[in-house]
Amino acid sequence: MKAWMMDSATQALSLVDLPVSAPAAGQLQVQVMAASLNRGEFLRGGKVPVAAVTGSASLKRCGMEAAGIVTAVGDGVSRFRVGDRVMGRAAGGFAEQTTIDERDAIPVPDGVNWVDAGSIAIAGAVAYDMVVAEGELKRDEAILVTSVASGVGVACLQIAKALGARVIGTSGSSSKLAALRAAGLDEGVLTRGPDFVDAVNRFTEGRGVQVAINNIGGSVFEACLQSLGYMGRLALVGHVDGVRHSQIDLDDVHSRRLRIFGVSNKLRTAAQRAATIAGFTRDIVPFIRAGSMRPLIDQVLPFDQLPQARERMQADLHVGKIVLRIGADRD
Repeated sequence: MKAWMMDSATQALSLVDLPVSAPAAGQLQVQVMAASLNRGEFLRGGKVPVAAVTGSASLKRCGMEAAGIVTAVGDGVSRFRVGDRVMGRAAGGFAEQTTIDERDAIPVPDGVNWVDAGSIAIAGAVAYDMVVAEGELKRDEAILVTSVASGVGVACLQIAKALGARVIGTSGSSSKLAALRAAGLDEGVLTRGPDFVDAVNRFTEGRGVQVAINNIGGSVFEACLQSLGYMGRLALVGHVDGVRHSQIDLDDVHSRRLRIFGVSNKLRTAAQRAATIAGFTRDIVPFIRAGSMRPLIDQVLPFDQLPQARERMQADLHVGKIVLRIGADRD
């Protein structure tokens, strides 16, 4: 099979031939039809070492999610069978074949095409974790989403709107904000910096938001805290600005009963990750099945154009998800 590899030292990409191995216990073997890009994978590479095949310990399979058809199942798999359509977290998803842990797999609803299915799992689960599971956003509450045009940002916007909340988002591009207003964004703030607190106060009539999503990092941390209302919740996911430290007014956090939490799977157990997937499947997939929510697709490229796709993502030109179409051109 063909699979994309990345050198973890140089970030150089290469398309290579690899053998197809049988799925391990609890895994699904999947013929990949589509897979989408996520920023995190190009910061550290994939998680599937193939030094025995390539002779280089620095080369890793890349790709974090995929959608396709189950071609084989490992021992102990009970929820899926050969021929099922699935989507989910897949280390090494940029390949013609990949494996998905049964606990990370989500059935693809009828009527959802492969491009959409390959764009749902990672951004959707992360957004669900922040907005619903930990953020506990409710109908008619207000949420701030920084970098709202990113894949996770758009997923936060869509989940919040499905719940009946009001959304204010930031972006450094007026055209991206215009596109997202058409997708339900209530208020857009044209900025890449921390100068959005006044806009949040106007939007909420001085009450602040109940949930803030920091998709950027330390450079906007204080502003996100200042944007929260009483008992507000602040989610931290990544630091694309490279700023890992910020000032924090502990008395303010104390007096306003604020809650700050991080969202990462780095130290989570498989069971904890599975709980998030189960919650997303239960609470959000029905909106996708009904057609009232679908991922915002920026661009679809052929399998052999991963380098071009990565360039577009790293240049911050996209609104929503960039997708590789890998399988046959059919849904």
